[in-house]
Amino acid sequence: MADKKLRITLVKSTIGAVPKHKKTAIAMGLRKLNKTVELPDNAATRGQIQQIRHLVKVEEV
Repeated sequence: MADKKLRITLVKSTIGAVPKHKKTAIAMGLRKLNKTVELPDNAATRGQIQQIRHLVKVEEV
């Protein structure tokens, strides 16, 4: 069974964002604008995306 992945890109700056949202973005590996990471599609990742959905763009790989 193939592992599903999500491609997550930071499209909006974290400057002025809630501190908890900044920490979530950093924990996901999104430190700079337009940085893209691939993370596994699981409940934990989906929860992080839900929290910062206004800052990121998500694609299924």
